Amino acid sequence: IVVVWTHNLAYGVFTGILIGSLFMAQKLSQFMSIKSKYDEASDTRTYHVVGQVFFNSSDKFISYFDFKEAVENIVINVKRAHFYDITAVAALDKVVIKLRREGADVKIIGLNRASETMLDKFAIHDNPEAIEKFMGGH
Repeated sequence: IVVVWTHNLAYGVFTGILIGSLFMAQKLSQFMSIKSKYDEASDTRTYHVVGQVFFNSSDKFISYFDFKEAVENIVINVKRAHFYDITAVAALDKVVIKLRREGADVKIIGLNRASETMLDKFAIHDNPEAIEKFMGGH
């Protein structure tokens, strides 16, 4: 339709790639899941993240966490997950910062090398000065 309307094959190809990318992003976002397990002896809740975390699944990622549960320790196991972009890193930051504000000791384990590189570059949850700057003193 785009080619007929614009008489330009390049616009048609670009539109096809754009639409295909959006459908692929939607499909990938459905393949993320998080299961949690509570260990009463150590008062630890462990979240096991599986799948792709990126701009299209970041809200879903955040929604899996219970920020009001009174737990001393929280482990976020991302051994079977991958963080693709800065939106995913921001989602993890948001989760960790909120959980720490509720008094939990939060640990992230199992990062793959690429995800660890993303977090090293862009994450603020382990940088008190960056958190303070980001929050604007609130």
